[in-house]
This record gives sequence, C-alpha cells and structure tokens, in this order.
Amino acid sequence: MSSVNEPWAIDKEYTRYTLLFVYACIIYSIIGFSWGALMGGIPEIRQFVHGRAGMGGELIVRAHTHVNLLGWVEMAIFGAVYYFIPRLVRREIHSLRLVKVHFWIHNTGLLGMVIMFTTAGIISGTQSLLHAPDEVEKMIRPLMGALGIFGSLVLLANMIWGYNIFRTCMGWEKDPGWGRKG
Repeated sequence: MSSVNEPWAIDKEYTRYTLLFVYACIIYSIIGFSWGALMGGIPEIRQFVHGRAGMGGELIVRAHTHVNLLGWVEMAIFGAVYYFIPRLVRREIHSLRLVKVHFWIHNTGLLGMVIMFTTAGIISGTQSLLHAPDEVEKMIRPLMGALGIFGSLVLLANMIWGYNIFRTCMGWEKDPGWGRKG
C-alpha cells in the first residue's frame, strides 16, 4: 500500500515509462542474442562478417555490439535506476518530462546508429569486392556522418538521464520528509 510520501508508487505515467525501459531492454536483448546466433551459426554470415567483408564485417559487429550494450544493458540499467532512486531518496523523480525525452531520444539515436552501422557494413563488405578501398570509403562516408549524429543523440540522452538522476538525488538528506516513522 502506498502513502502520500511515496508519489512514485502512485504515478502511473512514471511507472509506464520505467517499464518502457524494461520492455525495450527485453526487445533489444532478443534482437542482440538472435543477431549473435545468426552471425555465429550461419556459415555464410560468419564468413561475410569475419572474413571477406573486411571493414564491413567489423561495422556489422559494431551494430550488434551497440544493440547489446546501448539497448539491452543500458536500458536495463536505466529502468533499474529510475525504479530505485526515487525510493532510495524518498522523493519523486526531478522531471518526468526528462524521463520521456530520455527514452525517445535514446531509442532514436540507438536505432539510427544500428541502421547506419549495418547499412555501411553491408555496402562496405559487398562493394569492397568490386571497388578500391577509397571508393568504398566515399560510398559509406555519408552513412558514417549520420552515425555520428545518431551517436550524439545517444550521448545527449545519457546526459539528460544523468542530470535528471543528479537533480533527483541532490539534497536528499535535507528533505524534511526523510527519516524513519515511529
């Protein structure tokens, strides 16, 4: 049973967004684990990624790594921190709006990164058989530029998260509602 001193326990929108981070974690983990199984289990994909694709294969592996790290791992951490911090410091999150902005910017940035890494990897891997390395580099340069933009979105989202958590925690010991009851 929640009390007035536990606003996070009755705020359905905050709970929904905390759970969205958890759901995203589950989705990204399934994508990442499946992707890894395909890269390791199907000889043609394994040979493309780890052999004849060269730099293209490395870009595809980076896409897989980012799905796992920024999708599965980070989303799990964000969801857990959003759950535990308000309870630890016994106060609402500083800004629910920032939680929402964090979620959408992070997912937009991550999906953009994964698409750019994968597309650049496929182009680089297939075209490196037909063209010189400098020509292939010219082909993927715009994708790599877009990758930097999407990566900056993820960085921005992480900074928003850090700011929101810091503001939530700042001054917790001075809160008059803090302390044991009874």
